Amino acid sequence: MIGKLITSVAKQEFSRAMRFEEREGVSLPRGEERSDRLLYLHIPFCDSLCPYCSFNRVVLDEPLCRRYHEALRTEIRLYRDAGYTFSGIYVGGGTPTVLIDELERTLGVARECFDIREISVETNPNHLTPHNVDILKESGVNRLSVGVQSFDDGLLKAMGRYEKYGSGEVIAGKIAEMTGRFDTLNADMIFNFPVQTEEILKRDLDILIGTGVDQITYYPLMVSDSTRRKVEGSMGRVDFRKEKTLYRIISKRLAPSYRFSSAWCFSRRGTMVDEYIVDYDEYAGLGSGSIGYMGGRCYANTFDIPRYIETLVRGGFPLMASRDFSPAQQARYDFLMRLFGMEMDMASLNEKYRGRAFRYLWKEILAFMLIGGVRYHQGALSLTDRGRYYWVIMMREFFTAVNNFRDFCLERQ
Repeated sequence: MIGKLITSVAKQEFSRAMRFEEREGVSLPRGEERSDRLLYLHIPFCDSLCPYCSFNRVVLDEPLCRRYHEALRTEIRLYRDAGYTFSGIYVGGGTPTVLIDELERTLGVARECFDIREISVETNPNHLTPHNVDILKESGVNRLSVGVQSFDDGLLKAMGRYEKYGSGEVIAGKIAEMTGRFDTLNADMIFNFPVQTEEILKRDLDILIGTGVDQITYYPLMVSDSTRRKVEGSMGRVDFRKEKTLYRIISKRLAPSYRFSSAWCFSRRGTMVDEYIVDYDEYAGLGSGSIGYMGGRCYANTFDIPRYIETLVRGGFPLMASRDFSPAQQARYDFLMRLFGMEMDMASLNEKYRGRAFRYLWKEILAFMLIGGVRYHQGALSLTDRGRYYWVIMMREFFTAVNNFRDFCLERQ
């Protein structure tokens, strides 16, 4: 009952928050210097497209991809020239490693422009080759996140991944071989596919633990309105009623060997680059269809790849839409993201909002305390066992709203 209520409220609130103003003359916030900002680079090209993925991506066109990377490097330099500073890089997609030589050059430019401490890159199992891994290591990548989703051959075939990446046994072997090559090797998994059973999930968890992988991110299935139709056409009806049970299985099985570094990410050791929206209060979104959040302003680049390239060739920022959030709205965003990372220090949040944090957030704090989702101890709010699943629900709806915004933008191209 509570889960349904949280889903309903979160869906409405995030849908409202993702209504951007599309207009001419969209601008970035001022580039004041700070050390805790991340540079997100979006590479929208893939060898082929998976039906469940709602991100901005297209099938690889090599000449276009090379022109795209050149434009992306121009955009990186524009941010440097505008006075922005960044300490971390996250490269997402699409499949960022689809043209490894271009990625190498792009990361090289970013490292020349900024004092980068950590780099995280997404990839797929077919790109785990000695050549690619050597280039990634030389480029300073310390976290590699591999899209696995499942080791079950039936599920892989339903997702259209079996032919592309091989059997679950082959993929597990590649993951095991990569363990120890990077500071953090992450396996991206998905739960709550329509045809996924508890037995399939438990086998996947046993295989994951057996690989020795450093980190596991277990996302719930998140589908935009358009992606839902594709998933249900190949796998059946998307049903959230079993989501909680599957999440509990994941948490119980991984807890002995891993710690929670977010509500859906499990890490073996140390402080590792995880969800960049947790580790960084602000991030710039570079690349076609990328979304950034800085200085209380959320903004999006054009989703039209030729237009993106053309704008940068002319020396302009490829912005298409933005929205400014009030201090109260910014505080609610911090409440969502910091507690997604398991804990929120109230003193630092109060300092950020000049003593007004509780005034902005008392309703949310009280509501989640009453339903047993958060606890207060020694100056910090933290998620309870029950609260972790509540945050999975909210983040699922947050990313679904982002995905629906992407659909809206692509339809208007």
